[in-house]
Amino acid sequence: MAKIVFGLGSSHGPLLSTPPDLWAGRVEADKQNPELPFQGGTYTFDELVKLRAPEKLAAQASLEERAKRHAACQTAIATLAERFAAAKLDVVVIIGNDQREMFKEDLTPPFSVFYGESVENIPISKERLAKLPPGLGVSHWANSPPEKATYPCVPALGEHILQTAVTESFDVASMKALPEGPRDHKGLPHAFGFIYRRIMNDAAVPSVPVVLNTFFPPNQPSVERCFEFGRMIGRAVTSWDQDARVGVVASGGLSHFVIDEAFDEQFLAALKTGDKAQLAAIPPDRFRSGTSESKNWITTAGVLAEANLEMSVVDYVPCYRSEAGTGNAMGFTVWG
Repeated sequence: MAKIVFGLGSSHGPLLSTPPDLWAGRVEADKQNPELPFQGGTYTFDELVKLRAPEKLAAQASLEERAKRHAACQTAIATLAERFAAAKLDVVVIIGNDQREMFKEDLTPPFSVFYGESVENIPISKERLAKLPPGLGVSHWANSPPEKATYPCVPALGEHILQTAVTESFDVASMKALPEGPRDHKGLPHAFGFIYRRIMNDAAVPSVPVVLNTFFPPNQPSVERCFEFGRMIGRAVTSWDQDARVGVVASGGLSHFVIDEAFDEQFLAALKTGDKAQLAAIPPDRFRSGTSESKNWITTAGVLAEANLEMSVVDYVPCYRSEAGTGNAMGFTVWG
């Protein structure tokens, strides 16, 4: 039977792959957003500046501090890549989300599992790259290669997970090919591209992509459902009749686009225990905007609960880009 031997969690935010002196490229968009979520409330940029003034976040968003935190993130990513390579995996289950890169508004499954032969990572066109909002195009190298890449998948395991899901009363979308998303996007969502590019360093281990709808109402799965979905995947993997070393990777999170270090501390502590009740105790309104990607980690924790692997934090780096606390808290963990 297959055995789950390794787990990994990594943020994938654009700031990880953007020079520190360009982080402020997204601040204008922050200022134009009238609904910035923070600790259960919704604020304008100026309201957050006043609310968070005691934290002195301007100092944490200085260029000098940005450079230090960016460097710490690069070290953490390199460590994750080394640990991933050292695990010598035969198969990896990658758990990420889609941000209207594949699924359109007319069809958005809460859970999807890929069981095709391969997936493609297609470079963004120069025309579309030029149209991206400020601060995003500069980071896109981390999500897609200079030329189209094809990554091998594991149809037999993907199909086995889907069959197990039906048996255990999970209604999951099955994908034999990636949908062509809106805005002429083709290929993998960036949540997956980042893992292939920066954790696998383009040396792709055969994979099973699993996609969660963390962002878009009305059918985002709850924390409890994400955890139990992960446990189902764990049971499917360990009942798969193949002699294979299997790893599980979570992509996304932690708190953003407004950083909430209190949330991140509580979240990582709950992940470390692997206790669903601790995770479910976090108010649902904390899982909004980019922070919702943390549910990918919750599903991963559910998978790894079936393997009795212990989580350790490689690093946690809150990457502030403004005095309002906007930015991305970056988390890097391994289970082993």
